[in-house]
Parts: sequence; structure tokens; C-alpha cells
Amino acid sequence: MAETTPTPSDRMPALYIGHGAPPLLDDPLWSGQLAAWAARLPRPKGILIVSAHWESAPLSLTASEAPLVYDFGGFAEKYYRMTYTTPDSTALAAKVASLMPRTEPVHQHTSRGLDHGAWVPLKIMYPAADIPVVQMSLPTHDPYKLLGIGMRLRALRDEGILVIGSGFLTHGLPFLTDWSLDAKAPTWSKEFDLWAAEAISKGDVDELAQFKQRAPGMPYAHPTVEHYSPLFITLGVATKSDEPADQLVDGFWMGLSKRSLQVA
Repeated sequence: MAETTPTPSDRMPALYIGHGAPPLLDDPLWSGQLAAWAARLPRPKGILIVSAHWESAPLSLTASEAPLVYDFGGFAEKYYRMTYTTPDSTALAAKVASLMPRTEPVHQHTSRGLDHGAWVPLKIMYPAADIPVVQMSLPTHDPYKLLGIGMRLRALRDEGILVIGSGFLTHGLPFLTDWSLDAKAPTWSKEFDLWAAEAISKGDVDELAQFKQRAPGMPYAHPTVEHYSPLFITLGVATKSDEPADQLVDGFWMGLSKRSLQVA
């Protein structure tokens, strides 16, 4: 039987999501939005997620059976006892590694599991934990290099793999004064969010990449850039990076923009 070429409707989309902190698990509004979003997607055969909380070069991949990383502090004890045990992901990790050039080595991190930027949203979106998951590190913060990595990962979508960039569209934690979940968004957070929403709606990748020079609210919105960087993996995975993305979640959480999007 001849192989069929996947059509656009067969391909998995790719996502950029805000992942929140562990209390996201108890937020009925945002967790409900993420759960409903996942329910509308085709069921993935595997998930590759790039979290803001793993910056490591060379590009690295998690080990299948390594324990979760509880990379947070000051929260209720129950969050440190949570688990998210997924099926063996060795084959998926090998597939991801095979898509990278031989000149750019990929490190299999045998002792590292999923960090909270991965397991917290996935625990909401796919609570049965019955899909293989691999987390990939951020080896750089150069938007164009990340776009290039995303482009290499496009083939995964034709094989039913859901690629997720997990960050936060604004993340000025040092400048927050109200830590309640429904805190009023600071001006710098609102202005950056509106600027990004407009650029995303136009598919203006260059504008998004020049955020340090062009975005209002800087550097308060991103005193460090790791929560913004995963966006460029997602845009690179898109069939056409310069087409508008579907912005499916908006609003603020602790005053930070939880705007999240899906690309075809």
C-alpha cells in the first residue's frame, strides 16, 4: 500500500501556553480553559514540550523515567507530593534527536524529569498521564535560532506529536506588588500584552523578535527572557511562521499575561 502524504488537516497544531505556578492547578478558570483547549485538539501520540525553566546548551532532552523536578518554593506541601508518570518516551526522544543536525549535539539528560513548566499544565490538559512526554531545553535565547530549531521539529506534527512552548507572555515577578491570583495587571504587563497580541495577529515575527527594542513595558515585562523565548519554538514549528496565530487564551493571572496561542 502506498504511503499517503499528510494533509494540513491531519497535522497536529503547535501551542504556546502560559504555564503558571503550581496554584494554577487549583484555579478553576484558567485550568478549565486549558482542559477545554486540550479536549478540542486531536489526541497526541506524543508531546514535546519546551519549558522556560530549563535553559541548557547543548540542546538537551529529559529521560523517560526520571522523577519530576519541583523547581519552586514557598507553596503548599501538597504540590511537592504530586506526580505525573507518563509512558516510556525513549522512542520520541530519539526521533527528536534525529531531527537535529550532526553538527549540533543533543544531550540525553538521564537524571532530569519534567519541571513545573511542563508537568503543571500537562497535569491539567492530559490528566491521565497516558501520553509519552519529552521535555527539551532552551539552548539559546536568540529568537531566530529558536525559530530554526522549531522549523526542524515541524516533521513531528505529521506523526501526531504535539509541540508546546511553555512560558508566560509577561513575567516581571520582581515588579509585582500584589500576589493574589486576580491582581490588577500593572501597566507594563498590559502594554506588552497588547503589543504582542497585535504582532501575533499580524504574523509579524520580526516585530516579536525585536521585543527588547520595540515592545512597551520593557524591561519590566521580561527582566529575563526565558518565559518569552519558547514562543519562537512554537512559531518555528508553524507551517508558515509569518501567518497569524489563533490566540485562544487571554487575560491576566497575578497581573501577568496568560495569553496563549495555537499555530497551524
